[in-house]
Amino acid sequence: MDKETPREERRKYPRVFLDLPLEYRVMDAPYAHAGLVVNASEMGLLINSVKDILIGSKLNIAVLFPKGFELTNFEVSAEIIWKDHHWEENSEGYRYGLKFIEILEEDRRKLKQLLSSRYPSGELFPRS
Repeated sequence: MDKETPREERRKYPRVFLDLPLEYRVMDAPYAHAGLVVNASEMGLLINSVKDILIGSKLNIAVLFPKGFELTNFEVSAEIIWKDHHWEENSEGYRYGLKFIEILEEDRRKLKQLLSSRYPSGELFPRS
């Protein structure tokens, strides 16, 4: 009997579980929409949204996260590279894989700090 070993992360930039709110706007569209970040890396995001958006669409995104006793955010521009239908309990929507196309250095620093304070997506609960 083989012992099961965790699947090795082969990505250059590992994904980190986040579960954070975000606001996004399809570029050149007048209205912003809300969604949730499922996980992130230094190169992109996995998000959930109820809106149906075309693959290849470019989004301006603000991800909100706690910093001490305040809320802060980082902003990026990203492109949808894949999408899938997503069902969760009593809700239905879409899951999108996003690749960053532009991020300011200050926002990149915030993202790296956020990623380093969280857990890899394969490890949702810290070890005691």
